[in-house]
Amino acid sequence: MTGPVVVGLDGAPASVTAAWWAAREAADRHLPLLLLHSWTSRPFDVPAARKALARQRRGSQILQRTQSELLERYADLDLVTELVPVDAAQALLDASGTASLLVLGSQGHGPLTGFVLGSISLHVLGLSRCPTVTVRADDPAVESGWGRPAAADRQEIVVGVREAGPASAPLLEFAFTSADLHGARVRAVRALPVSSLVTHPPVGRADEGYETDEHGRLAAALAPWRQKFPGIDVVDHVARGPAAQVLLTASAQGMLTVLGRRRHPSPLTWKLGPVAQAALHHAPCPVAVVPHD
Repeated sequence: MTGPVVVGLDGAPASVTAAWWAAREAADRHLPLLLLHSWTSRPFDVPAARKALARQRRGSQILQRTQSELLERYADLDLVTELVPVDAAQALLDASGTASLLVLGSQGHGPLTGFVLGSISLHVLGLSRCPTVTVRADDPAVESGWGRPAAADRQEIVVGVREAGPASAPLLEFAFTSADLHGARVRAVRALPVSSLVTHPPVGRADEGYETDEHGRLAAALAPWRQKFPGIDVVDHVARGPAAQVLLTASAQGMLTVLGRRRHPSPLTWKLGPVAQAALHHAPCPVAVVPHD
């Protein structure tokens, strides 16, 4: 990856925390950081008579203040700002075409706010052409400014593996690369469908054989990445239950949760599934959504 880390910024707590997370990630990945603000969508409390000039001025102040704070911590960071006169969602989707990573602020435990309040919706995550990460303002897994370090017990990159095969490669690559950068463990999660309780009831050796087969499939999917990243500790996590519940339980001590979604050929066909929705709203750490074919 050589494109910038792009973060949407509106000055709200979630977007500022997202900017700090993005700055650390850009520094670790040796990538430039782009702070992006759309002045056409914010602020809503400015009287209409002041119009565009006030919005541009406020946007410029937000960018300058955050840029100064980040560069005080990350002096060598290649950081640029961009004030755009287009819809925030479209600006981010356009940036995702060349970005290595897109970062959004999120309320968590509720609807996503986006980097401009009310203008970013789940379709940005559904249509972004690069991995997209959501970050909450109060996230214990994230260093926030100068006042709060990241929780020391967050040492895992949790990746949900829905299916073994080529489709899982982009998200496993993202998870292992992130773990390598941060000295973290990878926890690869595979949820066994509840329907398997009918075909493979949890009694005796038959059940053990079924779960052994599933562990084998997951191990086969992880084998190339274990070989490529031999220094990374990997946990195979296979459990029965609803996929969202299994993933959220596994993410309890995660520093990042990684999910995959299929690329969509048209803005009219995007859709995020229930597992992604649950993770984005309730995971106790940042969530990365990685597009794949």
